[in-house]
Amino acid sequence: MAAMQIKSLLDQGVTNKFLGMSLDGVSEKVQAEYVWIGGSGWDLRSKTKTLDKVPESLDDLPIWNYDGSSTGQAPGADSEVFMKPVAIFKDPFRGGNNILVMDKAKDLKPWFGIEQEYTLLNGTTEWPLGWPKNGYPGPQGPYYCGAGTGLAIGRDVAEAHYKACL
Repeated sequence: MAAMQIKSLLDQGVTNKFLGMSLDGVSEKVQAEYVWIGGSGWDLRSKTKTLDKVPESLDDLPIWNYDGSSTGQAPGADSEVFMKPVAIFKDPFRGGNNILVMDKAKDLKPWFGIEQEYTLLNGTTEWPLGWPKNGYPGPQGPYYCGAGTGLAIGRDVAEAHYKACL
């Protein structure tokens, strides 16, 4: 059986236009990509938080949360897992002032915020992008805050949209 090839969802000229936009003089916002290891011990997870300015130290980074039941790290009845940043790195993918944040989970008071979520559909099948032909994907665990080829289907669309919003 031939390996499935996942192609970019946008014309790369369009993707590159948005990803290459300079925010100098337009926005001081920083994209902080919180990265952690999922419940299997080998899967990387991440989600991005917009900061108003470049953090000068770890103390400038907020504690954040994720749904641990979707990553195999918490039961469904008590699924909020909190991340306390322990290291900051320049983001080699986004460049600029953007950063990668590594964390350890810690139980603290919950924080609430708005998430932007959307579903990208295949124009021919009208099924979500990345779904198997004539079937359904498994539970959301591998996809929730997933990082990597085959897990973050449509990431180029989300990144271009995020940058345009900033």
